[in-house]
Amino acid sequence: MDIERVNEHTVKFFITYRDIEDRGFDKEEIWYNRERGEELFWEMMDEAHHQEEFPLEGPLWIQVQALDKGLEIIVTKAQLSNDGSKLELPIGEDKQVDLPVDDNIEKLLDQQFKKKNEEEEFDFENEDYLSFLIGFKDFEDVISLSHHFNGEEVVNSLYVYKDSYYLYVTFEEDSSEKYQDDQLSQLLEYGFESNLTIYMLEEYGKVIMKEAALEQVKKHFSL
Repeated sequence: MDIERVNEHTVKFFITYRDIEDRGFDKEEIWYNRERGEELFWEMMDEAHHQEEFPLEGPLWIQVQALDKGLEIIVTKAQLSNDGSKLELPIGEDKQVDLPVDDNIEKLLDQQFKKKNEEEEFDFENEDYLSFLIGFKDFEDVISLSHHFNGEEVVNSLYVYKDSYYLYVTFEEDSSEKYQDDQLSQLLEYGFESNLTIYMLEEYGKVIMKEAALEQVKKHFSL
């Protein structure tokens, strides 16, 4: 999970569906089971509190966006106005939104975590594929891999971020578990599984080859 402290009042999370499941949650139940959705949310907030010293007390404004690979969650801490009648919600430099105190902030959490099927912008059935992000110490390792890798069923893209190279690989839905294990083992002979996310690379890195990256590297670079 990635945590970004946007400003004094706001923190942004990106958590992949795989990370959600690794934490013991079902990626579907967090939308329909309020108790489980809140449990995941406060687990994330606890990490933000320890990592970024983001305060946990007080009313929070929560925005959730479902992306292809996971959830982007923006949490903003609202402040009580001087006269105590309104909650002041900062939304940018010199801007704020006032909310009546009797507005139930908790309902905002319900609205975000309990979406109806017709309101969802993604389909969980399309998440039946496996993706990995492989990092490389230098480009020579990428070249060596390209000349020895024969994974025809592996979709791959190449990125650069902070002078390091990353190969984002996705296995076809119908590829066997044994095939996936064999190909992953081969990939890890030349690189390492990165803790970064594809979201981070797309946001802050640069794509070098969007499709068939290894095939292109092999074509243009000799051993």
